[in-house]
Amino acid sequence: MTLETESTVQPLAGQEENAVRPAPQSVGNPTPSITGASKLTEIIVVTSGKGGVGKTTTSASLACGLAQRGKKVAVIDFDIGLRNLDLIMGCERRVVYDFVNVINGDCTLKQALIKDKRIETLYILAASQTRDKDALHAEGVRRVFDELIADGFDYIICDSPAGIEKGAHLAMYYADRAIVVVNPEVSSVRDSDRILGLLASKTARAEKGESKVKEHLLLTRYSPRRVANGEMMSVDDVKEILGVDVIGVIPESQDVLSASNAGTPVILNAESDVAQAYEDAVRRLLGEEVPLRFLQEPKRGFFARMFGG
Repeated sequence: MTLETESTVQPLAGQEENAVRPAPQSVGNPTPSITGASKLTEIIVVTSGKGGVGKTTTSASLACGLAQRGKKVAVIDFDIGLRNLDLIMGCERRVVYDFVNVINGDCTLKQALIKDKRIETLYILAASQTRDKDALHAEGVRRVFDELIADGFDYIICDSPAGIEKGAHLAMYYADRAIVVVNPEVSSVRDSDRILGLLASKTARAEKGESKVKEHLLLTRYSPRRVANGEMMSVDDVKEILGVDVIGVIPESQDVLSASNAGTPVILNAESDVAQAYEDAVRRLLGEEVPLRFLQEPKRGFFARMFGG
């Protein structure tokens, strides 16, 4: 999508030359930006029906992966009152102004955006810890998006709160693409089905009768061993129930918790299977044909089988 309006938001200071830029190459169907400029910015919501499935980890990793490929990326925490994105990104001590401050006019967007210290083209907009979700409203969110688009961002990633309340609705409302994060178990799959229904009916694209939000599934905490034992749904099971293509399968791993505690997006741990799985997802997001990995349990060697190693 990205909505067409007659907004006249000006670029951030010193960025006028970036107001019109070529479109990022990606699968899906990006359309003119909210401002109506020829620059194409893609707005991606990372969402789920169930909490604790790995949305913020996914948002941080996708944002890093895109920025590492030279894309200018803003990742925004929509979970007002319960912010975690700044912790995952390792910038919690650098938060001076937040998303709600920008919407209320307490500061400029440029003041609130935190530039990542590791990747030159990555910026974080933290959520407020002291307000409730009613502090967000559609017009304020649209103004922030307008300004990011005018400033030449290629991608805006919206880290949604779980569920179907106001914050989650606003995170998906202007989306061009949705990454629905799901654990391969019954309750998570059922809740994701509800989210897919909202994406089809409650977004700006749906209201305008435009092409639908491009939907993808990203499975997290996937364990081939548990699938083989009948304790977890397989990738094919989830795809069959939800009817949506899978953009990534993230294996179950302690690396996720370790990275979160260290304030480092797990995708930056290049030796981790989780990082490699997120890298694959980023490549698919950009239109590459990449086969799914980590669907089978690694074969154990002779001594591991004999002695239980």
